[in-house]
Formats: sequence, structure tokens, C-alpha cells
Amino acid sequence: MVDGISLDTDWNALYINGEWTESESGETIAVEDPSTRESFAYVPRGTEADVDAAYEAAAAAQSEWAATPPAQREEVIHSLLEVIDEHHESIVELLGHEAGGSKIMGETSVHLAEDQAAEAATLPRRMKGSHVASNIPGKENIVEREPAGVVTVISPWNFPLNLSMRAVAPAIAAGNTVVLKPSTNTPIVGGLLFAKLFEEAGLPDGVLNVVTGRGSEIGDRVASHPESNVVAFTGSTPVGKRVASLAAENLATPAMELGGNNAHIVTDEADLDAAIDAAVFGSFVHQGQVCISINRHLVHEDVYDEYVERLVERAESLPVGSAHDPETVVGPIIDESQRDQMLEYVEETVDAGATLETGGSTVELDDVVDSLVVAPTVLSDVTNDMSAACFEHFGPIAPVIPFSDIDEAVELANDTEYGLSGSVHAGDVGTGKEIADRLDTGMVHVNDQPINDEAHVPFSGTNASGMGGYNTDEFLNEITETKWVSLQHEPREYPF
Repeated sequence: MVDGISLDTDWNALYINGEWTESESGETIAVEDPSTRESFAYVPRGTEADVDAAYEAAAAAQSEWAATPPAQREEVIHSLLEVIDEHHESIVELLGHEAGGSKIMGETSVHLAEDQAAEAATLPRRMKGSHVASNIPGKENIVEREPAGVVTVISPWNFPLNLSMRAVAPAIAAGNTVVLKPSTNTPIVGGLLFAKLFEEAGLPDGVLNVVTGRGSEIGDRVASHPESNVVAFTGSTPVGKRVASLAAENLATPAMELGGNNAHIVTDEADLDAAIDAAVFGSFVHQGQVCISINRHLVHEDVYDEYVERLVERAESLPVGSAHDPETVVGPIIDESQRDQMLEYVEETVDAGATLETGGSTVELDDVVDSLVVAPTVLSDVTNDMSAACFEHFGPIAPVIPFSDIDEAVELANDTEYGLSGSVHAGDVGTGKEIADRLDTGMVHVNDQPINDEAHVPFSGTNASGMGGYNTDEFLNEITETKWVSLQHEPREYPF
């Protein structure tokens, strides 16, 4: 039984059909604190049998939950918001220990999660149908909107709280039941915490079910389960392609928010103070482990040298260290595989001719063996085909690429398989909008940086950055279906 919400809570139980239960395997997985490299909790090592039990519970509970009056479903989400507020500090603390999130990251995550839940609370009253005129005399056409059924949510480790909330809360509010499989790195804040929060909010048994475990062992069963009607996934493009293909085998709707390679365009007319302020936040918040962070800085050649110099100065001034230090801005990477991959990209980029201006290595922490903290890194003389630029590095790395005119900047920005987010600083907002309109990406922010998310505004990408969309009516359309009901009020004449 999971009692309370804190670091000291025993999280070693799955949540299935409203009960905290042991995994069928009886085995556990350690949850490591990226700052200390020490385990602070253990969660169940779920099996395919556990997955099947979760879907069985979700399927059994769905009809009754779908028939629940809209006001009652709305009330549960409002209660959820009160519960989140009550446990605010504990959630921020858990994010620091499990996801390596700084105080800034934790507070932002809670704010975004509350925004998502507040938007979800409006959905029960927005699930409206329509009347459509008929070409057949005496016929009335009614289009009804119904919940899709069972929604699978596979959540990521980088922002596990809000990126789980943006799928779980709307799905439940719209009358669906949910099976949530969190990332192995963040099984508590991305999964078991949700069970506890919704349990306190009064959600009926079976509506939310949470199974923790290794993706390599149960991931395929979760993505391909025949009881699933929608599969919502946030993560890398390669994994997302597999998840989508497995979902499609059961004709489940895939809602995929995948990788990005977001460009921050700075023209010679830009306000450099504003552009660099945005660049520092967009590259280094949460160690760059954000799908919509700045992956490439595209800077006009006339201001390039000054931009690099000032960006280096700012990068070197950022407080770096343990996520448990309230002053830290750049904390640890989630694990050694992610750390090693991004450092390899830096090394390959320097070998290809780029200049390492600062960073490019780990920062040692007292009493920590094999630190996961990577120093804020700036690379100059970069080209679009170098590793740190062409791959999604997902770290505190800022490759700076020069361009000579707007056409070249647009060409460079679009020269990627991804199309998630981006930003433009061109001095004049109108000019920035003209550039933004030429970028092949789902979201662009003028006089800002790419990391923006508001629950009442659509969030989606193009190309290899995903399919479907999140937030507002975009995700509502993913988790509901329309039904055409026609009423023939007068006898109809047939040709035979």
C-alpha cells in the first residue's frame, strides 16, 4: 500500500482496479537519484500479466465511467487540482530526486500540470455533438461525440509530471479509462504518483491503472494491447515509430509527440540582449533535456562573433551542480547513457572542425562517483551536418551556426527531418512573423525561445516530430470518436 506522498513513501506497488498490489514477478526496480547516483526508492518490475490485468480493469470500468454525468467527471478533475496543490512541495522534491530537476524545473512542472488539469476540467462540457442537414426527405442527422474507450499513456522521463498529465487528465475527463506506463527512469512522478493523486481526488476504481516496469520487457505488450483504443506516447522518434506501428496493428489511434531539432534564428536586426536571454533559457533549462529546447542557434554572420562571446559568458556564469542545491540551474543528466551520447556528439563535432568555446565535459560533484552533470557547452564554427547540430543532442549544448541572409537561415532551419518548435529574433515582430511562416515546424515563437506550452493552445509537430496533437481540441479529437445517428421521421421511398 502506497501511503502518503513523499520520498519516504514505499512506492513498491502497482495500481490496478483501485488497489495497490504487488507485481506478478515479485521483483523490483531501483529508482536512482541522478544527482547522487544513489537509489532512493524501489518500484515493481511489472510483467505482461500485470499489463493484461490493468487493461482488463480499464475495459471493465469504461462503460460506467463514460456514462458518468459531465459535472461529476469535471468535479473529479477539480478535486485533482486541490490534491496537487496540497502536495505541491512534495512533488517538487520528488522531481528533484527522480528526474534531476532543479527547483525551477520542479515548479514549472507543477504549474504546467495544473494548467493541463484545469483545461481538462472543461472537456466534459465541451464534448458536444451536432445536427447536420440531410439530403433525404424526412431524415434527421445527429452527430454524437463519445469517448474512444481505453487510452494507453506511455510517458517520458524528462518532464514526467506535466507530460503525463496532458494525456491522462483529458482522457479521463472525456470519459475514457487509462492504462499508464511511465518511463523506467521516472516511474514515481510519471506514474505511481498519478495513482495516488487521483485516488485522493475520488476517481472510481479501474478508471486509472498504473503499471511500472522495463520498457524492454513490457513496452511492446502495452503498445500493442488489443483492449487499447488510443496510444498516447511522448519520446524519441525511433521508439515512437515502433509504438505507432504496434498500435496500428490493433487499429488504435496513435498520438505521438516525438523528437525535435529546434532552431533559434537571430538576424542582424535582432535585439541581441533579448535574443541571448532567450537563448540561455532555451538551451540550458533542465539541462537541455526538453523536446522543444534549442538544438541549433542560427545567427547572422554580422553579429555572430558578439553572439558567441556573450553566449559563452552567460553559459559560464550559470550555477551548475546537484539538483538539490536551490541555486542550481544546470543539474544532472538523467543517466549515463544519455550523458555519454551527448558528449560523444560534442567530441564528433569538434573533430569535424567546430570550436569548443566552453564546456564539453562533466562537472565533478563532492561524494559522487561518475557525475552526471555536464557543463553548459557552446560550440562555434558549426555546420548543419555536424553531430551536435544534425542530431537531437538533448543536453546543455549550444551549437552556433552562421548564416548570410534570411533565405539561408530558413534553409538551414528546415534542413532536418524534424519539425517540432523554433524561435525567431529579427528585431521587428512583423519580420519575425514572415520568417516564422516559412519554417516547416508545428510551433514557432517570435522574440522568444522554443520552450512554450499552454494547455489551451494546440501542441503538435510536423514530419518526424510526431502525429496527432496535444492540448485543447487537438487531443480531445484523438481520445473521442464521432457517431452518426440518423432518424427517419417520415416513410422513405426506395428504388425497389
